[in-house]
Amino acid sequence: MISLEATRPNSPGEQPQQETDRELSRFAELICARTGICVSPRKKALLSTRLRRRLKRTGTHSLSDYYARLKHLRPDDSEWDALLQEITDHESYLFRDEVHWNWFRNEFLVQCAADARRAKRKRTLRIWSTGCSTGDEPITVACCIAGCLPNFRQWKIRILGTDIAVGALEQAASGVFGHRAMRLVAEDYRRRFFTKVKDAQIWQAKAVLREMIDFRRHNLMLPLNERPFDLVLLKNVLIYFDSQSKQRVVENVCKAIRPGGLLLSGAEGVADLVPCYRRLRPWLYRNPGPCKPSIKTSRIRKTV
Repeated sequence: MISLEATRPNSPGEQPQQETDRELSRFAELICARTGICVSPRKKALLSTRLRRRLKRTGTHSLSDYYARLKHLRPDDSEWDALLQEITDHESYLFRDEVHWNWFRNEFLVQCAADARRAKRKRTLRIWSTGCSTGDEPITVACCIAGCLPNFRQWKIRILGTDIAVGALEQAASGVFGHRAMRLVAEDYRRRFFTKVKDAQIWQAKAVLREMIDFRRHNLMLPLNERPFDLVLLKNVLIYFDSQSKQRVVENVCKAIRPGGLLLSGAEGVADLVPCYRRLRPWLYRNPGPCKPSIKTSRIRKTV
């Protein structure tokens, strides 16, 4: 629970380590209050390094000056976005968590197609990828639909990818992925749905995939103004939130799922946060329809 500065003695004229820790705590509280993203005390060293990187790049003299600047900026200011890019992990890749995508292709899409043939549902499909980062997850969704849903062009499909970081969304919208992100994509899918950049280990998703997806900046601490979705993916997102913020996020996400719709979570357990939902798999939950809310919305700390 120490910052990088604690690994060396203080030089003459330096502030004592306790002051540095207090400064980092103030930054962590401000970040949490403005974005809902909580920086663990165990990551003080990381926070210190990334803050000093922002000081250098913005030409700011001190941490206290940078704190004062952030405090007076709107949460959608470009500097807030730059800081969030620094402190959150955007490492991702297509077809991450194979068991989820096997279910999506072999069960979910198969059932959607069967229900449409029997006139049990319209040929519409709405899917929300929360915390989509650089777009790997929404593109994977689109790839599965194009590859596995019969006559998918006759369907009205909307895949929404949201993230709080504008820089990540700009990269996502380009549909460009490197070798590491593409390593689990089957060769058949690469050939059908991606174009390889000549003389580089880079691929771009073809228009047939990109046309299904809209990207938008969204803070999960706030409700999403959208019609309900058939499926919401909430994977590898809740790790950035404390328990109170998780409750708020899950409540907002659940409001966006239609009755009978599904919530797919990652390794983070959400069972205790969705008591009204029916658990189908360790990571899959169904919205049964209206029920008496039992999620308590706690007031988020505003102290900065």
